[in-house]
Amino acid sequence: RAIRKNYHNNWIVDNIPAASKVEDDTTVTTRYWQGFPVGFIAKDTKRAYVHNHVNIEIQYHSVETEPDNGRIVRFTVEPFSIKHDFEASADDDDDAEEGTVKGFKVADITNPIESCNPGMSAKQHTRYEMVYARGREPQPASGRVLFTYDVIWNENPDLHWASRWDIYLSMDNAIPAKVHWLSILNSLVIVVVLSAMIGAILVRNLRRDFGRYNRLASDEEKAEDLEEFGWKLVHADVFRPPSFSPLLLAVCCGTGAQLFCMSILTVLFSAMGFLSPSNRGALIMAQLLLYVLMGSVAGYVTSRLYKTFKGKSWQKATAAVAFGFPGICFGLFIIMNIVALSQGSSDAVPVTTMIVLLVLWFGISTPLVFFGAYFGYKQEAIEFPVNTSSIPRQIPDQPWFMSVPFSLMVGGILPFGACFVELYFILASVWTDQYYYVFAFLLLVFGILIITCAEITVLFNYFQLTGENYHWWWRSFTTAGSTGIYVFLYSFVYFKQLEANAFATYVLYFGYMGLASLGLFLMTGCVGVMSCLLFNKTIFGSIKID
Repeated sequence: RAIRKNYHNNWIVDNIPAASKVEDDTTVTTRYWQGFPVGFIAKDTKRAYVHNHVNIEIQYHSVETEPDNGRIVRFTVEPFSIKHDFEASADDDDDAEEGTVKGFKVADITNPIESCNPGMSAKQHTRYEMVYARGREPQPASGRVLFTYDVIWNENPDLHWASRWDIYLSMDNAIPAKVHWLSILNSLVIVVVLSAMIGAILVRNLRRDFGRYNRLASDEEKAEDLEEFGWKLVHADVFRPPSFSPLLLAVCCGTGAQLFCMSILTVLFSAMGFLSPSNRGALIMAQLLLYVLMGSVAGYVTSRLYKTFKGKSWQKATAAVAFGFPGICFGLFIIMNIVALSQGSSDAVPVTTMIVLLVLWFGISTPLVFFGAYFGYKQEAIEFPVNTSSIPRQIPDQPWFMSVPFSLMVGGILPFGACFVELYFILASVWTDQYYYVFAFLLLVFGILIITCAEITVLFNYFQLTGENYHWWWRSFTTAGSTGIYVFLYSFVYFKQLEANAFATYVLYFGYMGLASLGLFLMTGCVGVMSCLLFNKTIFGSIKID
């Protein structure tokens, strides 16, 4: 079953994963990701055969200051399937004393190849010709199987220890750099088109609006008492607190700001080379620590917004941002960890790690959230250029293209289109054991994603205000945040190529993808709200209000 499901062995020597060498009659191919296959399926008979012999090649580089010592710089495994006819030996090593090494023999091979024949005077490394010589058969994946191996050490004077991970990270150029450049060009096209649209629509219309609103009315116009129209009419309501749960919006924006700061710092440090995939666990640890340390940002943003909304339950708001999103993540993480434990997966997290996470949450993150909230509440509320009336203005009927479903559909598809190529490579590194190391490209795409979210949200915000609809707070959050919805929908498409057939796989995959999409929803939503807030303050501060 493992062979038919294309399972691979992933071996590690001195923190270097095994490269897989595959050889046939004409070519030799070396692949530096995903280990080597457990076996293969014969094309003619469709039978499964197991790789029960491996050639292990270890390359080392001599230390310049210590010529007698060397460092491992390359680890390659070439798997073969050899049907050994053997008789089990009576020797056993169970009687060996602890700390001692005792030679023992597992079996006597009755039809050994040259490299496994003890009668040969000269030791040989297993070659392709030996395995596929006439009369040789592969080992079926059933019955008794004898596993053998041989090791060869080669000095590589050209490959230095500091560069040993380069070929793994580039996956031997299996994915050319031009693919990432094409992804960035695709994203830049979207940004340029969107910016041109904003320039053509917003700048021209705003200039006309500013000229009309700031022009002194003539005596004839005053006599005719011409009725004004456009976004100026909602100047007394545009900065009114959101009608639905101002506390929830403030908490979502605070959490989104925390995730945004964590993401930009993580990508920036990775692009600078501080967080390399060769250092196992460094990336996830950096994300956790940065998220914990950015708790003060979440508390500050939440408190400033909630105070601006004239909220009174500041303790509830601070506690919600401190325990809301982390609580959801921790609860789902426990459920998925229980599922992983029930399947005997090595991916399950031990109890000690859970305790460490709780200490980071309650011991560092929560105090920092309250610390940031304290300074946020000490600040004055955000000042707006216009006053808010006591009586809300009636909102006229809106056209269909300004409805919530339409804005969610259009608002998320452009940012998603700007980043979906890099998203594919990130998912491949997470779920198919490939390496992702082009963090400089990721930094550019992340910047393009943020700019696209801000531009599309500001554009929809202008259309909404022009239609005399001043309920823009939640609309701007959901318009930009719908990018996370598209990412979650795309995860269903990507899941088809994983060939999952167990319930635990569905829980783990969609559980983690759901958390990632929720985080992206909050982060991009916060970007949308802040962009529209700055835009609205700018345009309403540029007109004369009677």
